[in-house]
Amino acid sequence: MYNFAITGVAGYIAPRHLRAIKDTGNHLLAACDPHDSVGILDSYFPEAAFFTEIERFDRHLEKQRRKDPSKRLDFMTICSPNHLHDAHVRLALRLDASAICEKPLVMKPSNLDYLQQIEREYPGTVNTVLQLRVHPRLLELRKKLQADRRHDKRHSIRLTYITSRGTWYRYSWKGDEEKSGGVVTNIGIHFFDMLMWLFGPVAQNRVHVREAERVGGALELENADVQWFLSIDKNDLPEAVREQGQRTYRSITVDGEEIEFSGGFTDLHTRVYEETLAGRGFRIDDARPAIELVYDIRQAPVTAKTGDAHPILAG
Repeated sequence: MYNFAITGVAGYIAPRHLRAIKDTGNHLLAACDPHDSVGILDSYFPEAAFFTEIERFDRHLEKQRRKDPSKRLDFMTICSPNHLHDAHVRLALRLDASAICEKPLVMKPSNLDYLQQIEREYPGTVNTVLQLRVHPRLLELRKKLQADRRHDKRHSIRLTYITSRGTWYRYSWKGDEEKSGGVVTNIGIHFFDMLMWLFGPVAQNRVHVREAERVGGALELENADVQWFLSIDKNDLPEAVREQGQRTYRSITVDGEEIEFSGGFTDLHTRVYEETLAGRGFRIDDARPAIELVYDIRQAPVTAKTGDAHPILAG
């Protein structure tokens, strides 16, 4: 049994981590969030200490590890807003614990270099959550694609992800690009990680639109050409989807064939925890390509739409 702590426990993604900690047979010592709507703890770890101030959370964990060896922290789970991930990973390392951090691990690629330097100074490791890499359907697809590569086959990919968000979104930290990295980082990073994991590194990156609520472009990967579009605006939903009252549309096609992986999401975080606890976690170098790509997309000039533009943009 390992001892855990968690930051950002009031957030949307935290319950998946609480479940993963519980399902892997571990214990939560303490939780922290500036918001106190954390009744979810009762469903998993009602005895965990709770703090609304990170300083008191830090002090509590430091005192516990000096007073009682059985309460030394082993892992810190980080579910806080994106711009705080880097600082909270460093906190975990300074407490001689390992970090399990939600995506994105950091906001800027240069911060990965600093984290690797700090990681070498402490016994803990830095791990992140790339849950699509443990999805059974995608593992099957990757195996098939690796066989295709022996025949030098190049693939055509189209990624469309539209997930409607209400007015609240732009007033939250997620709507603040300085804190979230914008739509391309907050929503798109796990798709970009998946695409590079499946089809290889980026050779060329073109951005055709970059707005507060939508972003799209084209990628040339080592083994595929990708048209992609991400949006949080309900007006971008296909008409048929809107007529059915749905607020989300996701589609990924490979050579014109739809890749369905909507199912199987419920226990992916638990699978990531199992791998991490076994010493096979996703580390800084695993996270680097997607972080570099979304950072480049945020900085790149917007270019004229050409024949490689996503159909939604071309229309």
